[in-house]
Amino acid sequence: MKRFIPFVKSGPTVSVVRMQGTIAAGSRGTLSDASLRTILEKAFRKGKPDAVALEINSPGGSPVQSSMIGARIRRLSEETEVPVYAFVEDVAASGGYWIASAADEIYADQSSILGSIGVVSAGFGAHVFLQRQGIERRVHTAGKSKSMLDPFRPENEEDVARLNRLLGQLHDTFITYVRSRRGDKLADNPDLFTGEIWVGQGAVDVGLADTIGHLVPAMKDRFGDKVQFRRYELRRPFLTRFGAKVTSDALSAVEERAEFARYGL
Repeated sequence: MKRFIPFVKSGPTVSVVRMQGTIAAGSRGTLSDASLRTILEKAFRKGKPDAVALEINSPGGSPVQSSMIGARIRRLSEETEVPVYAFVEDVAASGGYWIASAADEIYADQSSILGSIGVVSAGFGAHVFLQRQGIERRVHTAGKSKSMLDPFRPENEEDVARLNRLLGQLHDTFITYVRSRRGDKLADNPDLFTGEIWVGQGAVDVGLADTIGHLVPAMKDRFGDKVQFRRYELRRPFLTRFGAKVTSDALSAVEERAEFARYGL
């Protein structure tokens, strides 16, 4: 009769939040603090779960959004006193690993890719092409630092030095966060924060993951065979679900595919 009594739990429950794709603000279907806000709130607060499990499959993306998502996960965990477990699928790299680090424990598959604790900035240079076409680039600014690394102008050392300073600051923030979350679990490995990646047991050996394991059996081992799962994930845009894609959605899909391809996936 217990299951018919209001507000009485019938058994242990784990909220499962799926985080699939790249991390970016403003693009539909990508992971961002705004897109995950409601999902995470429900996962932690609805029905008083015994734990929240994160299914992570992300090659990374925006460092700001990664930081905000990680901070939200920690804040909700502390407010509700609900532990968090991350389960890495194909990849949790760069910003994807930032989010995984928000968990109290990280599980990985034997073939999961983890790490890439670094920052990258990519672009292109088209000034030679413009010159060949007889096109003159004209840029007027107020403030010498306003126009930086213009792809239609030759690269200069001052802009590169400024960019390297910015990337260095972001990298330091990333390292500090991972150290604060993983602590003494991290191995004394000189390659740990160079952007290197590790696979499966290798990630466990250097402290980027705690153990090899999968969500359902791991949660059953911890909470018993009668544990129940509540699943939460981002819904794809309405038109996308019926096969209709606008140009921006198509470009986002190409960019996401390229990010996964960096890890051979």
